[in-house]
Amino acid sequence: MEQRESDCCELEKIEITMLLEAIYRYYGFDFRNYAFSSIRRRIKHRLRAEKLLTISGLQEKVLHDSSCLERLLYDFSINITEMFRDPGSFKVFREIAVPALRTLPNLRIWHAGCSTGEEVYSMAILLHEEGLLHKSTLWATDINDKVLREAEKGIFPLQRMQGYTTNYLQSGGKRAFSEYYTVKNDQVVFNADLLKHLVFAQHNLVTDCSFNEFQVIFCRNVMIYFDLTLQNRVHQLFYESLAQGGFLGLGNRETLRFSNFAEFYKELDSDHKLYLKVK
Repeated sequence: MEQRESDCCELEKIEITMLLEAIYRYYGFDFRNYAFSSIRRRIKHRLRAEKLLTISGLQEKVLHDSSCLERLLYDFSINITEMFRDPGSFKVFREIAVPALRTLPNLRIWHAGCSTGEEVYSMAILLHEEGLLHKSTLWATDINDKVLREAEKGIFPLQRMQGYTTNYLQSGGKRAFSEYYTVKNDQVVFNADLLKHLVFAQHNLVTDCSFNEFQVIFCRNVMIYFDLTLQNRVHQLFYESLAQGGFLGLGNRETLRFSNFAEFYKELDSDHKLYLKVK
């Protein structure tokens, strides 16, 4: 019995490896270095949703049905976010980074792995309150085109606003949060003055290159799903994309400490993972 279970596990690993390799070769999306346990759970979920019996069957469907690939990509992209998520991080950014950013003639900020966009809208509000939005452009990127199309609408459920308001106030918000949106039925629409500073674009952290030089890069709770090899690849991308003296913000479960790039940064806040590129 134990031998049979071991054989089944080994077969499953082979099937998952072949599925990820097929997706990379045919579509160009590279999930081969994602944490295995995380990617396995999402493949199993898609297997059940598609009513398929084997991962090999899922591979066949993905290769011959692009709509199935889109559904699988949605499963792979982790769309857990909220406005002013981890309020302390935004408060630390206000206190530490904003004074330095005031001295610059213009600002380019990259939110990598932005999901449905709540955090990039949060940053736009913060910059507006600090008098910096007029000279800022915020790029919001994600591998998932579907969530990007939702993000660029600037429309969110009204029921979430109470929690978002609490986050906003804890992050050091200076006004009434409701000033930034209008209510339409059971949804809120964020002000056009915020949207005009935002650029949404599809970008794959695993395979795509640097596309600009930024003064700030935020990538929070994305790399926890990557293995160490892939984390280093992404850190290289961020290092190449960040201006000297630029700020890097990571998620509270992430760190530069074990990467190949730790020596190039100064840790500004260990609890909220804010770093300064120093060389």
